[in-house]
Amino acid sequence: MTESAQTPSLYERLGGTMGIAAVMDVLTDRLYGNVSANRNPYVQKLHETNSRAGFKFMVTAWSIQETGGPKCYPGRDMREAHADMVATEEDFDIVALEIAATLSYCGVPQQEAKEYLDIIESYRHDVLTASAGKHLAASPLSA
Repeated sequence: MTESAQTPSLYERLGGTMGIAAVMDVLTDRLYGNVSANRNPYVQKLHETNSRAGFKFMVTAWSIQETGGPKCYPGRDMREAHADMVATEEDFDIVALEIAATLSYCGVPQQEAKEYLDIIESYRHDVLTASAGKHLAASPLSA
């Protein structure tokens, strides 16, 4: 429960670990298949070199922890995790839109979806590491 003993945490309202895992399972598959997201060569390389199962685990654990569940995320903070991705505002918006669409597709109620998207939005500054268009320049991935 949150501060008010009568208000369940977002974690609880999303169905706890199992409810969050079910949504993140769908989300990560959609992100891997999102052509617009994969236009960013850094995202494409991440998807090519990291296991999908590992990515699903990390996204699920992060979501559990960020929504008020158990402290179980073993990864780096968002700034460090995205430091080499060269994400743009457009890249962030593409992912945020996919998250919103997935929450809707999975039947997450509007209030809980808004609260989860507010969490995502609160990390925008940490995730953005480059100005728009920088990732379209010569890719350092080939170096």
